[in-house]
Amino acid sequence: MVGEGHGLLVYVVLFTVIFIETGVVLLPFLPGDSLLFVAGAMAAQGTFRLEILAPLLVAAAVAGDSMNFAIGSMMRTRVLDTGRVRFVKPEHLQRTHDFFDRHGPKTVVLARFVPVVRTLAPFVAALGDMSYPTFFRYNVVGGLLWVGTVLGAGVAFGNLALVHDHLTLVILMIVALSLLPGLFGWLTERAKAHRNPRAH
Repeated sequence: MVGEGHGLLVYVVLFTVIFIETGVVLLPFLPGDSLLFVAGAMAAQGTFRLEILAPLLVAAAVAGDSMNFAIGSMMRTRVLDTGRVRFVKPEHLQRTHDFFDRHGPKTVVLARFVPVVRTLAPFVAALGDMSYPTFFRYNVVGGLLWVGTVLGAGVAFGNLALVHDHLTLVILMIVALSLLPGLFGWLTERAKAHRNPRAH
């Protein structure tokens, strides 16, 4: 169990990282998936109290998306006029728009499991003029599923000798898997650019 002197601080740090990754549109590359898994694994080993950790991280995910949606709502007119967001790559915005085109409002749920899109989905939902009550329902469902799944996986596998003895390697594998969708998207864009050089 985390010592009393440091316990609160560690919980605050975990909350803050998840909140910022989901809530700040300029910081989509924080390690949310790997952090949730590791936190779950450490909870399984008795470092954290799961009854505190789980609702805390769900609250961080839901609050982060809500703040992100609010930022998108405030910037809606400016972004729609210019078609750009300063410091955000246009291809990342386009990728998220494409998610909404394919999946509609449930993108808010599905995006939780896709790095970068996870951070931009609430922002794009606001740009698309989705009502906040509709967004909030999907936001809560997505937060519960994401935290429950990844944190739960950490809890389920945290006591396995393979995970316990090679936690650093497991973290690196999770980070690599988290980056695969982005790498695939980048390679796809490169292939399109080579096929249609005049379009770029």
